[in-house]
Amino acid sequence: MENMKVPNHIAIILDGNGRWAKAKGMPRGYGHIKGCANLEQICYDIKDLGVKYLTVYAFSTENWKRDKEEVDYLFTLPIIYFDKYIDSMVNKGIKVIFSGDISKLPNKTMLACDRALLKTKNCNKCILNICLNYGSHDEIVRACKLIANEVEHKQISINDINEKTIQDHLYSKDLPNIDFLIRTSNEKRLSNFMLWQASYAELYFTKTLWPAFTKRCLIKALKDYSKRDRRFGGVKK
Repeated sequence: MENMKVPNHIAIILDGNGRWAKAKGMPRGYGHIKGCANLEQICYDIKDLGVKYLTVYAFSTENWKRDKEEVDYLFTLPIIYFDKYIDSMVNKGIKVIFSGDISKLPNKTMLACDRALLKTKNCNKCILNICLNYGSHDEIVRACKLIANEVEHKQISINDINEKTIQDHLYSKDLPNIDFLIRTSNEKRLSNFMLWQASYAELYFTKTLWPAFTKRCLIKALKDYSKRDRRFGGVKK
């Protein structure tokens, strides 16, 4: 798109699946299925636009508070999603990685995630980082514990610790920081999502519910991003 800046790393909080389904008189699970299908399409759209990294918030550490039936259903979605779309993702060169403690997920869900990691490990056109059982506070506490363990075992000294040390112990250690963060469904908060990585991200909130977020919506968001003047705390001369 002419005169449109393309971020290197986009993050999306996938919000509004249940409300979208309810508005159509359908159960919440229907919204989650449609949300998964939409993620597949938007992922391809983002890759085609030249974005190298996409991070999505799929299941937070706080989502365990939801009704058990819904939580159990949500954990079937990675199995369904990868079974249906993983071959297409491989063909399009999309590498799948995860942020979050997936060891606490049901065994079948973990196995589906492991298969996705294995099948896409050599893909290099675009990286899809899926945040599962993820919370930024939890991630930062985990990083502190890892660093403290290295200090205790004299692998590093306290004076060695800096921003890069923390960055290198985050789940997203191999990814650049987020440039543009989109949240659907008109909620205007970060909800414990990528607080370190999004420290200088441009934020965009839309009323559109996630299953209805189309390529046209994405282009509209990117046009808005293109108008932003990113100074990172400095002043342009």
